[in-house]
Amino acid sequence: MDALHYIILTFILLIATVTDLRERRIPNKLTYPAMLLALCWHYVMTGADGLVFASIGLAAGFGTMLIPFLMGYMGAGDVKLMAVAGAFLGPAGALKAFLFTSLVGGVYAVAVVAWRSPLTTMLASAMKDSKGLLAGAGTWVQNLQGRSQGVPQLAYGAAIAAGTIISVISDYGMNAFVPVWWA
Repeated sequence: MDALHYIILTFILLIATVTDLRERRIPNKLTYPAMLLALCWHYVMTGADGLVFASIGLAAGFGTMLIPFLMGYMGAGDVKLMAVAGAFLGPAGALKAFLFTSLVGGVYAVAVVAWRSPLTTMLASAMKDSKGLLAGAGTWVQNLQGRSQGVPQLAYGAAIAAGTIISVISDYGMNAFVPVWWA
């Protein structure tokens, strides 16, 4: 595939990541045109076979995130962003990107939970507080009492972007992003 193809996908993923981190959503005005662009791209480059390839990839990307969405773990924007990745990468690429996304997402989730943990809060308070660890423990108890019991919100678009880009690099190396005319 052409490097421009991967550069466009990366650009879309980066926009989705920034939007998701800022607004906690991935807008339809990004995902739907990106899906259409991928379908058209493959059709123009390889005809009806390319359209079938992109369509099956779109369905594979969508399908990988559908169950987590239905269970309430993912937002609809995350599902559509993975479908975009699938439309660009095809069915096998969508599944590989999903696997890398799951790994990145797991590390991301553990990091967020660790960052928000009472121990981390207590240690940070103790380090800031000149009175030492005992004063930090009091702050830790206060934080525990005021803490919401909900699951931390993740901007999973970042994990999708990272997992997809890692997937492309694992297949083609950094050369995937170098246009033929540039090399």
